[in-house]
Amino acid sequence: MTPSDQGLLLLRKAAQDLAVLEKLINDPEISDETLGYHAQQAAEKCLKALLASPKLDYPRSHSIGLLLDLLEAQGFVLPQEFQELELFTPFGKIFRYDELPLEEPQDRSRWPLLIKELYAFAVLKVRDSGD
Repeated sequence: MTPSDQGLLLLRKAAQDLAVLEKLINDPEISDETLGYHAQQAAEKCLKALLASPKLDYPRSHSIGLLLDLLEAQGFVLPQEFQELELFTPFGKIFRYDELPLEEPQDRSRWPLLIKELYAFAVLKVRDSGD
């Protein structure tokens, strides 16, 4: 599998998590933890797709901050609003297995747009790298 193919596969998987997030975001019966998990997964896959496309190795980690740092270390410039993605890391690690209260109330209504913007950004970059 070429780096571009790996990036596109990760983006297809990210799109699946984004679809769940968009479909369920307004359902009050779905917890912040569940929706945050899908947001975290979509963000993680998008960031890994960005790393995979130029054939950079990425760790098996759910840490959004680590992935952002790796991209930055490679000189990859991300729009500033994507630094906010780090708020999803606990949903992929801590809240996935533990019942801990969220420290702050979550404004989950903005999550799909943030993830959709990251997804669109990643699609453009990954497709450009395959040319």
